[in-house]
Amino acid sequence: MPYCEVQSQQSTQETELNNGIKIFYRTYGRGPIKVLLIIGLAGTHDSWGPQIRGLTGSDKPNDEAETKAGEGCDNEVGYGGDGIEVCAFDNRGMGRSSIPIKKSEYTTRTMAKDAIALLDHLGWPKAHVFGHSMGAMIATKLAAMVPEKVLSLALLNVTGGGFECFPKLDRKTLSIAIRFLKAKTPEQRAAVDLDTHYSEDYLEEYVGSNTRRAILYQEYVKNISATGMQSNYGFEGQVNACWTHKLTRTEIEFIRSAGFLVSVIHGREDVIAQIYYARKLAEKLYPVARMVDLHGGHLVSHERTEEVNKALLELIMASKMMVKPQDWTNLPQRSSGWLETRTSPGRANAEGGSSVSFMCNTLEKLHLCLLYLIGLFVLAFEFAKKSLRSVKPVRVGASLT
Repeated sequence: MPYCEVQSQQSTQETELNNGIKIFYRTYGRGPIKVLLIIGLAGTHDSWGPQIRGLTGSDKPNDEAETKAGEGCDNEVGYGGDGIEVCAFDNRGMGRSSIPIKKSEYTTRTMAKDAIALLDHLGWPKAHVFGHSMGAMIATKLAAMVPEKVLSLALLNVTGGGFECFPKLDRKTLSIAIRFLKAKTPEQRAAVDLDTHYSEDYLEEYVGSNTRRAILYQEYVKNISATGMQSNYGFEGQVNACWTHKLTRTEIEFIRSAGFLVSVIHGREDVIAQIYYARKLAEKLYPVARMVDLHGGHLVSHERTEEVNKALLELIMASKMMVKPQDWTNLPQRSSGWLETRTSPGRANAEGGSSVSFMCNTLEKLHLCLLYLIGLFVLAFEFAKKSLRSVKPVRVGASLT
């Protein structure tokens, strides 16, 4: 089985977090175009199946396929007949990769270093980097750390981390959160995952005599049973990576000025990562970013496979053709980029229309604080239930008076 052992020649505390970590990966297809796929929280490399097939024409790993002589570069899915080779891997804390036990060993920066080590292990000096959800957060860190290794950047269902990871506040998302915390079996986890990953209308569509929900439920139970539920160490660690993730102004500028194009792809019905924050990130990356919003949920890469694969291939082609950012972006022009989004309330007031902007920002912060408090309440409620179950009643004998 192909593994990459992450090591560092330095001895700082940060780099020691990577030493001894083994990352399981697989490559697919052959050709000069290289694509690195970074999956999200609780996902494995297999989760990229629809994109692997769309980019390479096959989902059979290269380590399993005995390629015949002269067959190595027959993959012509890419534009211009250029073959595409894809690498997908399990992040630390999931699948067949190492599972560190300390939360501090899970940050998007540390996990980006895992991905960079994998690129070096593969001997890929440059690659197109595509990430989904938490994987997109990792991809942004990678792009800011080693922009010279990135040919293009695709961010699927991404947010800025921290409070932005909280879903929209409504009855449905609260129900999903409670069911997710209670899920202890593959069947329970599969049921909640479906509502998390897909839009409701997609799940209720009929394929033959069964709904997609019924079909996907069986597939999810089978896959979860085969790979096993994610360990508590891995889950809590990856959640920590999402919660502590943040792109600094400097990192944003590194990405904007690096010379590669960006696609921000998002499902409008995503109940986990709100599209508002994805659009906000795309606007910060103007003019190198293009926003692609599709009808779909958090796993829009599965729900709208053809549209997503088309967007990814267009990004690869635009990068190859050296399309200028002004011809690539579909976002409204901004004269001052990041600075425009950071205008202080006082200055905006002097320019007019600031009170509305200030109110919106205040309401947004209140909404996030409310979500945080509700999240704490749910966790406290679950903890209290477990504690009560563990307390056994004590039998008291008759009084000897």
